[in-house]
Amino acid sequence: MPKSQTPAFGSGPRVLLRQIREVMASDAPVQARLDQVVKSIARLMVTEVCSVYLLRSTGEMELFATQGLNPEAVHRTRLREGEGLVGEVVRTAAPIALSDAPAHASFSYRPETGEDPYSAFLGVPLLRGGRVVGVLVVQNQTSRVYAEDEVEDLQTIAMVLAEVVAGIEAAIDTLGEVEVSPHRPERLKGQRFADGLAIGRAVMHDPPIAIAHIVADDPVAEEERLEDGLLRLRAQIDNLLSVSHLSGPSIEVLETYRMFADDRGWVRSLEEAVRGGLSAEAAVDRARTQHRARFAAAKDPYIRERLHDLEDLANRLLRVLAGEVTTHRALPEDAVLVARNLGPADLLEYPAGSLKGLLLEEGSAASHAALVARALEIPCVGRLSGVRDHLSEGDIVIVDGETSEAHLRPRPDVIEAARSRLLVRETLRADIAGLRDKPAVTRDGTRITLLTNAGLISDLAALDATGADGIGLFRTEFQFMVQDRLPGLEAQADLYSQILDAADNRPVTFRTLDIGGDKVVSFLQEGREENPALGRRSIRLGLDRPPLLRLQIRALLRGARGRELRVMFPLIASIDEFTQAKGLVDAECDWARRRGWALPSMLRIGAMIEAPALLWHLDALLPQTDFVSVGTNDLMQYMFAADRTNPTVADRYDTLSPPFLSALARIQEACAASGTPVSVCGEMAGRPLEAFALVALGYQRLSAPAAGVGLVRRMILSLDLEKARKLFLPLLGRTSGSVRGEVESLARKLNLAL
Repeated sequence: MPKSQTPAFGSGPRVLLRQIREVMASDAPVQARLDQVVKSIARLMVTEVCSVYLLRSTGEMELFATQGLNPEAVHRTRLREGEGLVGEVVRTAAPIALSDAPAHASFSYRPETGEDPYSAFLGVPLLRGGRVVGVLVVQNQTSRVYAEDEVEDLQTIAMVLAEVVAGIEAAIDTLGEVEVSPHRPERLKGQRFADGLAIGRAVMHDPPIAIAHIVADDPVAEEERLEDGLLRLRAQIDNLLSVSHLSGPSIEVLETYRMFADDRGWVRSLEEAVRGGLSAEAAVDRARTQHRARFAAAKDPYIRERLHDLEDLANRLLRVLAGEVTTHRALPEDAVLVARNLGPADLLEYPAGSLKGLLLEEGSAASHAALVARALEIPCVGRLSGVRDHLSEGDIVIVDGETSEAHLRPRPDVIEAARSRLLVRETLRADIAGLRDKPAVTRDGTRITLLTNAGLISDLAALDATGADGIGLFRTEFQFMVQDRLPGLEAQADLYSQILDAADNRPVTFRTLDIGGDKVVSFLQEGREENPALGRRSIRLGLDRPPLLRLQIRALLRGARGRELRVMFPLIASIDEFTQAKGLVDAECDWARRRGWALPSMLRIGAMIEAPALLWHLDALLPQTDFVSVGTNDLMQYMFAADRTNPTVADRYDTLSPPFLSALARIQEACAASGTPVSVCGEMAGRPLEAFALVALGYQRLSAPAAGVGLVRRMILSLDLEKARKLFLPLLGRTSGSVRGEVESLARKLNLAL
């Protein structure tokens, strides 16, 4: 007989589920409701004892209601994580079923409970958002073995009980500080991805689907809904798998989805939960919560990644069941986005100006989501392990990009302190804005050209807002990354024309496509690479696919419409690569000339110095270029063989190290000797202390993120350059791994405005 037709206990779980909901929704006092629930469970499960333990803010599990144990133990008996069998359920986030509980090594005898006569024990966790917030226990005097069906049924009851208890949590607080949903102030330490400070309300990037009905009215119909949802889920994934342009990690994720979607264990757990009385959505949510609780504490990265795979699959199935067709939703005015991780396209899908801050569980300061956050001046803290499980939608949060911290549900005094700091930052911002129209000239008369980096049309507003002298680096790849097909000639040309229009005769340097590696575009089919950062990316991809690069060059010529055009090729590692790329420009100029196009009034072709190999070939490269730009982000990672997107090694090496500073000095000296204009366009140029080092090395063109332009200008206006050079250059001979401390001391000695 199918399980759906066999009552697991008493009158069947569905009757009990409805009773629990009716009792908990009544107007009776909370304690009376909980007392009635444990009586109903004990009666219908034919057990002598049923008890509910709930999590207190102290981290202890407190006995809140019982049928069968001594009533005087209620609110007196408390167990820590790992203490007693209840503590073991909390620690493992999994059911424990024993026929002889007192014989178990973790058994903890509490005389006030009067549980001496009881041998059999079954405890299951109450789970909310992957957190164990309580334990539901049944006990029998006889040394019996609880069947698998009974364990499943008690888990189903625990899920419903967790939801209804959460719904009356405020009332429960009158009985003691329980924490069914996180509500205590917490401070999490992470890594700064983007500077700034923000106070706002948490908004989940992948918000949970609201489950309107936990208990199924018609289990047979609900099972059919689940089966249909699974079929549509598989068809959806099959459709994605059939798109030929997907490859590498993208295709592997979808193949994992497909594998899990067919997994009989997962599907069976969903079917059994529905047959036990849950709705299809509630069944999916229960399976997701159980997996999250069991795997979240795993130290193995592979196992933790499988957790994310299962969560993503469950979220996708919930959306299929809900018939959701759009992810657009209204955001509060002070939205702080909370996510596991983000790609740059994900962040750009949110309306401009709608996000006050960003909190990420993963990622790195060099990720492109972090880069976009800095470009949009959105404070961002990442590497906040488990932050999503510590937050509920709408919680007040503080994103502190200065201290690399996130304050969750902060105390009023912490909020007030943050507001005071915001006022200080606003005052500093006003001071910097007052310097906007002042040329960046050192105290001894050296003019420094301050440019800004950009990648979006909206970034062009920063030119006037910061008083930048132009755009030293326009990242053209964003237009490609946010579309599912290759932008055509006119679409590309129109963007480049708009950029030049908005720049209003100020110089703009366009970097050709820097894609590949960790920057994936959906319409390019690329095989998986063992080490993408060292693989076919940037100019290598463009030279391997000449039509792609030629189309972009043609669009740049078209978009210039007779104006000056500056084009820069990324990641040049050999003279031959630059020669080939420049040859494509010459070919496109000939093509445009034959068709009567207006060629740029002046065409300047440059190279980015990011590969260390060029340091020994500058004498051959520089005469062929009109200008060069140092990309410190990539140059740094290649010099130290440390992936800048890997948080375990990205912070291991310092840009203010003698080897790196010596390399920068070598480039500047070679450019000065050959008369080649040189700029620095990495993140280093936007931080006042690092910018001080660059200027002391002789660099007079810096291209910084918009948020750093004003700060760097303020520093330059306070700098006596000649004096600084005499004191700074000897630091290059040090043998330490970093001279950051010495540079900071020197900056204080020179009274720099940092």
